[in-house]
Amino acid sequence: MEQQRILIVDFGGQFVQLIARRVREAKVYCEIVPYDKAEEEVRKNPPRGIILSGGPNSVYLPDAPRLPASFFDTDIPILGLCYGAQLMAQVLGGSVNTPDRGEMGERR
Repeated sequence: MEQQRILIVDFGGQFVQLIARRVREAKVYCEIVPYDKAEEEVRKNPPRGIILSGGPNSVYLPDAPRLPASFFDTDIPILGLCYGAQLMAQVLGGSVNTPDRGEMGERR
């Protein structure tokens, strides 16, 4: 039986290790890779699924971490969390907007 493997793409979020721990607690093997090595890793050894982590950046910063649109052009299921979800939306043609009111506390 082929081992299931989830690839966690690290965008510098503080919960990357916790995400990996939860996946492993579900008895699923996972590996964490930095975002700049993710495309190469998927080509070399395609996982059963991908999780894009959160991170401290805004997708609108010029030097923010990126993935090419071709990264999403596979049959591999992808879950984006926080920054990962925003990046996926932006790369795939969606928009990421700032709400009038923040979810938690005052905006600075």
